[in-house]
Amino acid sequence: MTSKIKVDNINKVSDDSNIIKKCGTTTTIGSGASNPIVVDGSAITLGRCGGTVALASGATQTGFGRTGTVNWQTGSIKTGTFTAANGEGYFCNTTGGAFTVNLPAGSAGNIVSVQDYNNTFDTNALTITPNGSEKINGGLGSIGLGTEGEGLTLVYIDSTVGWRSIQDSDFATAGSNYIAATGGTETTSGDFKIHTFTGPGSFVVSAGGSPAGSNTVSYVVVGGGAGGGGSEGGGGGGAGGYRESKASTDTYTASPLNATSGPGYNLPVTATTFPITVGGAGSAGPRNSGDNRGGCGTNSIFSTITSAGGGGGGGGSDSSPHRPGNNGGSGGGGGETRGGPGNQGTGGTGNTPPVSPAQGRNGGDGNANAGNPAGAGGGGGATCNGAGGNPSGGGGGGNGATSEINTSPVTRAGGGGGGVYGPAPIGAGGPGGGGDGGRGTPCSGAQGGTANTGGGGGGAGQGPKCGAGGGSGIVIIRYKFQN
Repeated sequence: MTSKIKVDNINKVSDDSNIIKKCGTTTTIGSGASNPIVVDGSAITLGRCGGTVALASGATQTGFGRTGTVNWQTGSIKTGTFTAANGEGYFCNTTGGAFTVNLPAGSAGNIVSVQDYNNTFDTNALTITPNGSEKINGGLGSIGLGTEGEGLTLVYIDSTVGWRSIQDSDFATAGSNYIAATGGTETTSGDFKIHTFTGPGSFVVSAGGSPAGSNTVSYVVVGGGAGGGGSEGGGGGGAGGYRESKASTDTYTASPLNATSGPGYNLPVTATTFPITVGGAGSAGPRNSGDNRGGCGTNSIFSTITSAGGGGGGGGSDSSPHRPGNNGGSGGGGGETRGGPGNQGTGGTGNTPPVSPAQGRNGGDGNANAGNPAGAGGGGGATCNGAGGNPSGGGGGGNGATSEINTSPVTRAGGGGGGVYGPAPIGAGGPGGGGDGGRGTPCSGAQGGTANTGGGGGGAGQGPKCGAGGGSGIVIIRYKFQN
């Protein structure tokens, strides 16, 4: 038989005050102002009004709710996309590549933290994506962390604001739905920002945006224009390759070469640094009897987009066997010859290497004429082949492409005009920065391609015997930065 002690109250000997007191369904432990525990049918109360509940040294607590901090998951470093849980903090290691943290469904008071594990967010950014249609900082879409050593804590407030960043001022506004970047010469047109690079630089993206705002860019990338051929009737230099794509969120009038599909369309960016290469101009074809072809332009590069330099113009009649134009973004024009049929130079092939839409066109063939005059072929342009030379004059350079990416219509990547031996009209440079060819009588020198258009240089005439250099390239990037 189990023993029992039945009492309602236990009192102190010294002053007969209650130590344990039962009254109805309520039991109080402690006496007077020191009553620390009250137990009734629906609640347990610890401490008294104005008092303190303390844990002993080394003790732990569970079940008392969040304290405004997270439990850091130091035993599970994240290296790939995962879904976070309320109340947890994660160290994210992006050494192996960028990945995404998916937030849990939000409930008021939920809290999640992330932290760059080993200072690699600037190389491979971390993206944070809300659940379904929930918001971050009052805006729809994801945010990106791209700063070395960055950390962020998010607390879910309500459906109006959603998850609010409370410890990272870089992402404290809804503007993180849009791309944010610096680099080059920066201008704006309405809700769009434009970065123009006329020389090497860096396009530094601090926020990659989201589909709800913007996360892709428009671009025009033009390679360096080639030089015209030298030595009495040189071919015009080919224009630098021209590549363009207008993002689906953009509104400007693009050129006919606008890519509307394929890997170059709707080009995405992340929070990282994109090196920019602006193609240099090809050199003028020299006045000698050896290899006097014009120099080829060099490539312009942004992200995965490369526009090839133009092909140099072929040498004139003093040159053998270097009369053909070179291949390139657009092909160089072929040089002329007075040695009769079969000795003239052929135009170089454009769109080399091939891309779609084609980045440039072919150069025109030079003219063969046993007498005088004889004309060289024009360099290819972005949208048209260079014209062939003939006894009546040099071939004109091919037309460039016109785009309004930087708010007004500008034509770029015109081919250089072919030079002519004798008293015949020169080949005119193609619209878009192509230089005119030179001529013998009356003597006129070849004209260079216009800087930062990728235009080809004009081919040499009879008198000066030197071709002209091409024009350097350009890189233009545009995106929506606000609504």
